Amino acid sequence: MDINFEYYKIFYYVAKYGNMTKAAAALGSNQPNVTRIMKLLETQLNCKLFIREARGISLTQEGERLYSHVEIAYQHLLNAQKEISRRDSLGCGTVEIGATETAIHLFLLEVLHDLKKEYPGVRIKIHNHTTPETVKHLVSGKLDFAVVTTPFDMPKTISCAKVLDFEDILVGGMQYQHLCEGFLKLADFIRYSWIGLGRGSATYELYRNFLIENKIDREPDMEVASADLMLPLIENNLGVGFVPKKQVLPLLEERRLVQIPVDFRIPRRSIQIATDKGRGRGLAADAFYRYIKNWHTCPLFTEDKENYLIVN
Repeated sequence: MDINFEYYKIFYYVAKYGNMTKAAAALGSNQPNVTRIMKLLETQLNCKLFIREARGISLTQEGERLYSHVEIAYQHLLNAQKEISRRDSLGCGTVEIGATETAIHLFLLEVLHDLKKEYPGVRIKIHNHTTPETVKHLVSGKLDFAVVTTPFDMPKTISCAKVLDFEDILVGGMQYQHLCEGFLKLADFIRYSWIGLGRGSATYELYRNFLIENKIDREPDMEVASADLMLPLIENNLGVGFVPKKQVLPLLEERRLVQIPVDFRIPRRSIQIATDKGRGRGLAADAFYRYIKNWHTCPLFTEDKENYLIVN
């Protein structure tokens, strides 16, 4: 089937505005011409793309599916046009990054601080999701690359590189300070309310599987959507939770939380940068990807494995 790219450009604007007349105005055309071309596209694809309504149009299921692909392609073309028109520098363009909350707090914030100094003109869009959701968006082409947290199952089309190792610790509010007098056994862990990230997150799967491997069939007593929500709940003595050590050090030092020593090995984790092997990146996105991928060689981003600080 021959592809008439002009048809898809017009379809993009019609779907975006939900109105033939507005789309025609944005394209510098007229409504009858836009309507005619959309009928030709429907004929070519042998399906109905629009539902005509009194206030405009809406997309059919087939129209929604087509728009999900056309929107991505159109944005890539716009980004390419902007970069090529200013190809003498990397000071332009847009970079779409998918990242987990943990990756943002432990790694990306400091890296992006340096990148913005280096490339102040580049627009950065950060899409914050769980690891599985981020991977899904990467595969669909909505992201230039992703920075995610282990564990995860990656499709074969995705390439990954580790940028940071980190460790979780078990923490509680100040009412749990008595647990710092010894080492908590895993068998005794079930006696305390557990606050954790919810289903669909890599963290949930990690600790769910870890406990099952140790013959403990347990789920969090309180599930939350983000680590930022976990910490206030833990600080208010509603339970204990496993959180990245680096993220809670200030709260430990301020004596708002306590680290609970344990006699079992908490699974170590890592942050990885992922990209689609078969999809190209724009100049700005490629520069960002290479910068972030190589950042792990910097000592600032390698945690001291021997430094196991307990603040009571």
